[in-house]
Amino acid sequence: MKRRPASLAVRLTVSIGAVITVVLLTFGWIVERSINNHFIQQDVDELNAVVQALKHTLATLPPDIAPAELNQRFANAVSGHHNAQYRISSDSGALIYATPGSNLDRFAQIAQPVEKITIDTVGIWQDHGETFRGAVLRSGSDSFPAPRTLTIAVATGINFHLHYLDSFRDYLRIITVAACLIAILATWLAVHQGHAPIRRISREIRKIRSDQLHIRLEPQAVPTELVELTMSFNGMLERLEDVFRRLSDFSGDIAHELRTPITNLKTQTEVALSQSRSVEQYREILYSNLEEYERMAKMVSDMLFLAKADNNLLKPELVEIDLEAEIKVLFDYFSAWAEEREVQLHAVGGAVLVRGDRLMIRRALSNLLSNAIRYTPRGRSVTASLNLDADKASVCIANPGPIITPEHLTHIFERFYRPDSSRHRSSEGSGLGLAIVKTIVEAHGGRVSASSTADATRFEVVFPAAQHSVR
Repeated sequence: MKRRPASLAVRLTVSIGAVITVVLLTFGWIVERSINNHFIQQDVDELNAVVQALKHTLATLPPDIAPAELNQRFANAVSGHHNAQYRISSDSGALIYATPGSNLDRFAQIAQPVEKITIDTVGIWQDHGETFRGAVLRSGSDSFPAPRTLTIAVATGINFHLHYLDSFRDYLRIITVAACLIAILATWLAVHQGHAPIRRISREIRKIRSDQLHIRLEPQAVPTELVELTMSFNGMLERLEDVFRRLSDFSGDIAHELRTPITNLKTQTEVALSQSRSVEQYREILYSNLEEYERMAKMVSDMLFLAKADNNLLKPELVEIDLEAEIKVLFDYFSAWAEEREVQLHAVGGAVLVRGDRLMIRRALSNLLSNAIRYTPRGRSVTASLNLDADKASVCIANPGPIITPEHLTHIFERFYRPDSSRHRSSEGSGLGLAIVKTIVEAHGGRVSASSTADATRFEVVFPAAQHSVR
């Protein structure tokens, strides 16, 4: 089972909480490091002060000083630095003086002598549970008791500093954890409050029903970040409303279109059964019923074709087609009906090649020609003009007749739509012909348009031209 993604509130809270935690931990580490460096610098300053005092004492020693006075001078040299310990030895390793109670012998042996005591040159070691920070220096003496090089090991206890740092570190951890928890809680509350507009929009959306598709969200009443979402949702509602309206109209039109032939069949059957009739009379009634069956079959076939198109099930079988040849075939097919209506058929233009499904394109052109012949006055002509322009091939079918006003032209390719609603439907076809034309043309990557003036009504179909027909 696929897991549900984490909510936006949780994601934002975790992300921001993680950032705040890292920032607080980094800040705590910087503070701790700064305090530790401060303590080290204090120790370095104290060690340098001790070394300077010892060097001054060494420089002022008389050559013939007694050992007892020497020890006294070294003991008094660093008065005031009670935490400091030091050890002075000769270059041969002989001990000259060491502070009482100190044990710097091992440190003086393993530590690398340095020229100057700094934060980077001091070292740390432990002795009997005490922690020290110190350094070893070489110092020359011209008077003690003869010129020689002395080794000075100096150190200071740092247990107090370490205890303070441990306490501060524990306190800092508690403060950091508490601050992180407070920050995460505050972040969650802020995110929850920030999502209030989304929850309000969700409540408004839940109120919308199929009979309330006219309701729209107000883009001005939402934060800037949600304006695009609101406008997209309003656009979706508009499309749904249009689809529901067309579906409702479509259902009504289907019922109306099917009611007429069914009523005719029922009436004719009732009349036929009302009394005995001859074989010829029954034959005529059956022929009349057959026409109604054919009309219903054509209507159902057209609706199935449009349903396939709506579900992207139309798969044109592309072959090379000469539109001029197709027009001539259709002229031959409609010639008898055109003669009966005293309508002339004319073709203008040469060969125009396109790639498409021959039966589909022939059906689209047939629908346009049949409409043109139907509405052309007696004694007038229907003209089919073929044209090739760059990579576009077009067929324009024009006929004189009643003007189609602009408000009707925008809907002329909709299903069951007729500009003149007063016309008796039973004599005007199913009302799906132009919708099928548009579907077929668009399935071939083309477009169809209509225009109407006092001179003629024109339907123009444009297809992509076949490659080798582009001149």
